[in-house]
Amino acid sequence: MASSCHQVMLQAGVATTQLALLSSSFHSTSSSSSSSASYLGSKLCCNKASSSLLLRNCNSRMVRRDVERETVRMALPSKGRMAEDTLALLQECELSVRKLNPRQYIADISELKNVEVWFQRASDVVRKLRSGDVDMGIVGYDMVREYGEDDEDLIIIHDALGFGECHLGIGIPTYGIFENISSLSQLAAMPQWTEDRPLRVVTGYTYLGEKFFQEKGLKHVQLSTADGALEAAPAMGTADAILDLVSSGTTLRENNLKEINGGAVLSSQGVFVANKRALLERKEVLDVAHELLERFEAHLTAQGQFTVVANMRGSSAEEVAERILEHTDFPGLQGPTISPVYTTKNGNISVDYYAIVICVPKPKLYHAIRQLRKAGGSGVLVSPLTYIFDEETPRYRNLLAALKS
Repeated sequence: MASSCHQVMLQAGVATTQLALLSSSFHSTSSSSSSSASYLGSKLCCNKASSSLLLRNCNSRMVRRDVERETVRMALPSKGRMAEDTLALLQECELSVRKLNPRQYIADISELKNVEVWFQRASDVVRKLRSGDVDMGIVGYDMVREYGEDDEDLIIIHDALGFGECHLGIGIPTYGIFENISSLSQLAAMPQWTEDRPLRVVTGYTYLGEKFFQEKGLKHVQLSTADGALEAAPAMGTADAILDLVSSGTTLRENNLKEINGGAVLSSQGVFVANKRALLERKEVLDVAHELLERFEAHLTAQGQFTVVANMRGSSAEEVAERILEHTDFPGLQGPTISPVYTTKNGNISVDYYAIVICVPKPKLYHAIRQLRKAGGSGVLVSPLTYIFDEETPRYRNLLAALKS
């Protein structure tokens, strides 16, 4: 990978942006295939709207380079469970991410014209958002906080995409001097930690770790970084504790580690995040964000919900509605939908039944059906819901308000 001194010497322009993205994506891989180069070459010709590129110079300062493009860029994680869950969410929202070659790090979404998808390491998704190389992305909240460093140019559009749930927390050994330690306050009060012998914590989250320990008043702490297998560090004697993501806690227990009260730094899951300046300055970016948000919200709201349709004998729609509202716990989203069922009797069209439609969460489905039967319902049909669209998603109203502030 090129050094930071070399990066700042890159010339501004379309090629600069593409090369910077490719450099980060292929930091340890071989060169792309000829078909990949051909596809990327076609993309190079169509980027013409203004944006900004931030590069670090030799003194670690950020240098802004102006670039031009007209496409809307969306960054997604390139590997791991987060990548799989992100693609699954898009697929469930009827958005097909297409790659011409599985080794490519660029794709498109057939349902969203003028949108490029760039597959990046999770940390680089956030870095590219901060620099303006991409306009929006999906990544874990922990990555936004660690690599975003509370940058006001990052704005979270949807904070609960329903996958990647975990938390960032401290793990300490279950044995030795830590055997009876069960809280952060007890850990901080241990006499072993001094300026010459600080509490050694290995982590991949140095920004959040330093901020957390400072806020909690722990003075003698030394953070170090390591790639993977952090749980082995205490047993090897290279660290006293770890600060890492925890899902079920099984990995901690299998390595004789435990969490402590007060040691959770933050909760995390997949989030939809964007560059604030891009949303403010380019209408096409805001339009794409709006559509994605509506699709996500409609799908996530409908998860675990079922449509229940039943026929109910009654003298009028009002009389049936009264029975539903008084004798069941499931009136629907705003109320039951009731419509007449037309039958033929002695050559004449008559209405003896009414069809009612309600929405029921899965755990309460059988209970709802029993209540409908007791109220006179029959011919009950059940089907899963795919989407529930509101008049306007509250999250979009919140986004517009945040952009004005």
